[in-house]
Amino acid sequence: MESIQLPEIHWQEGGHEHLARWRSEAGIAPHAEIGIADDRTSADDAYRLLESGTALLWRGDWVNARHLMQALTKRADRRFGAQRGKAPKTPAEAFARHRETQGKRAALLNRLMVPLNGDYSVPLRRAQDVAEACRAAYGEASGEPSLVALRELLAVISAHEWRKKGVPVPAVQGRIYPHYGVFSPVRGEYVDLLATAPIPVGCELAFDIGTGSGIIAAVLARRGVPQIVATDQEERALACSSENIERLGLASQVKIIKADLFPEGKASLVVCNPPWLPAQPTSPVEYAVYDPESRMLRGFLNGLAAHLADGGEGWLIISDIAELLGLRSREQLLAWIAEAGLQVIDRLDTRPKHPKANDAGDPLHAARSAEVTSLWRLGKP
Repeated sequence: MESIQLPEIHWQEGGHEHLARWRSEAGIAPHAEIGIADDRTSADDAYRLLESGTALLWRGDWVNARHLMQALTKRADRRFGAQRGKAPKTPAEAFARHRETQGKRAALLNRLMVPLNGDYSVPLRRAQDVAEACRAAYGEASGEPSLVALRELLAVISAHEWRKKGVPVPAVQGRIYPHYGVFSPVRGEYVDLLATAPIPVGCELAFDIGTGSGIIAAVLARRGVPQIVATDQEERALACSSENIERLGLASQVKIIKADLFPEGKASLVVCNPPWLPAQPTSPVEYAVYDPESRMLRGFLNGLAAHLADGGEGWLIISDIAELLGLRSREQLLAWIAEAGLQVIDRLDTRPKHPKANDAGDPLHAARSAEVTSLWRLGKP
């Protein structure tokens, strides 16, 4: 990670010009206008400056910085929550407005920055030790000081805590340890579908396309599939899935390789859980949720027939949230399946159990409350 040269960020402080490396997983450009904030800066003053476009470099107490972030987040939630305007005419308009609002909120909150020393220590009073979490997310330290959005650093710390304790998954008879930037298997309904769908008779080899944390490959291995080839093209996903498969004692069954979608050859079972929403991601972890122009979904469908052994099945695990939001129709999905030379053998459905499905205050509540997650069993005619 640290082999990539980070951009420089410049600012004036104490009458002198300063520079450091700028660290942003979301790809935010270095801020041009930077002020200094510390324990004397009120939350109202800080919010006004952030809202005006001025980024703030925190020089006060670490614990106070976290308190300030909480206060700023509450103000941002009130500010953007009040921007309802006219009711959206369509679910697609509601989704677009929600994404726009979330983007503006994130841009504002990401303007509060903290410094990192070249060894990932934080040069602030009462600072916690974040070096291990930063190494896990960013790679080995480069020795150069950097600035990072406090919001991003807190996400790095939180992700590291999840990585240390793991997510219990009964279907793998153990835990999955998600890395920073790799989607965590916190939504268990698709795992339940995967754990109960009938595996093709005589299945000796399966492919897991876009393995991420390795959860699908692990479930298939626990269900007795002798050999699984799991693919991904992201380095973080490859490292994460390799670690999880090793921890679960499944390395003799699961081979993980770097590939864009399919490995070479054919398998009796090919499984893919692509991102469910056709929209543009704004950060690395969102690539597990948003699939621009349905590229991964269509790539899987279009390549599936060529990688299915005779009598084999492709399992597409996907929610209908895109359909409920008007971003893709069921007719379009069925047309893509037919155009790829495939037929639907069966479809297994389940309802989501995550908290947002019951959150009436969520702008997308109507769609989330009606959402169905499906495992489509596909085959060649």
